[in-house]
Amino acid sequence: MSGFARPRNGMAPSGEDCLSVYQRLSQRMLDISGDRGVLKDVIREGVGELVTPDASVLVKYSGYLEHMDKPFDSNCFRKSPRLMKLGEDITLWGMELGLLSMRRGELARFLFTPTYAYGALGCPPLIPPNTTVLFEIELLDFLDSAESDTFCALSAEQQDQFPLQKVLKVAATEREFGNYLFRQNRFCDAKARYKRALLLLHRRSAAPGEQHLVEAAKLLVLLNLSFTYLKLERPAPALCYGEQALDIDDKNTKALFRCGQACLLMTEYEKARDFLVRAQKQQPFNHDINSELKKLASCYKDYTDREREMCHRMFAPCANGPAVAQHY
Repeated sequence: MSGFARPRNGMAPSGEDCLSVYQRLSQRMLDISGDRGVLKDVIREGVGELVTPDASVLVKYSGYLEHMDKPFDSNCFRKSPRLMKLGEDITLWGMELGLLSMRRGELARFLFTPTYAYGALGCPPLIPPNTTVLFEIELLDFLDSAESDTFCALSAEQQDQFPLQKVLKVAATEREFGNYLFRQNRFCDAKARYKRALLLLHRRSAAPGEQHLVEAAKLLVLLNLSFTYLKLERPAPALCYGEQALDIDDKNTKALFRCGQACLLMTEYEKARDFLVRAQKQQPFNHDINSELKKLASCYKDYTDREREMCHRMFAPCANGPAVAQHY
């Protein structure tokens, strides 16, 4: 894992040859559990707030035994680490305590004694009994869903008692969850998160001076929903959400582009051309827009060729007999 160097037996002697590598390492680590059961050494400082108790975290980690060069457990080889919820998906008590001490972007090394790791029995055959383990953890990001889940469970009347900034924060959290799920190609789950965010914003009334904040938040969610429905190959709702985005910002390039894509999928070529040409006016050199216009031209040509061929077959004289007489 980039940025980490696991202690090895070949490190310079400390003068305390009777101590093991992990024991020597522990002497310069911070006690975060209060009983020296979880020790921490920060490799790179993080930024922002500490991880919250009910958060879902995105981490890279590797776990080592004291005399092994290769990790017994690691997710660093996965292309996309899985979002894990504290208290549910993370089973090591030490790892949970360690994560609660971290900030976004932080790299840290931890030692977990058996009480905070695999206990007196270990985890055969990989983990021997009463084993202290070392974990190297990078906190990529975290999302606090507890606040969002609690707020969304309230009635509309109860939600109205909170300030607008609270609603905007919860809606932003829902959208962030949707974005993560979208990147994992879990489009149906992403759609559900986006819709929950949109419902919050639709239900909230704002003062005239704050309405622009609600509209800006809605715009982002509507664009996400339009794109998600395109991924789900459902162009009709993709167009619907794209047009709602255009009601907020009629020159929004992404909204125009999504609407053009949706119309093309529905073979509504004239509408597709209208949306895409409007998008091109906003960004003349956008590669995706220009490529979609070329795709539209090709699809329309194929369509007209098929129509022409169909008409030819319908009205052409029969090859083996006289033409059908026309009656007036």
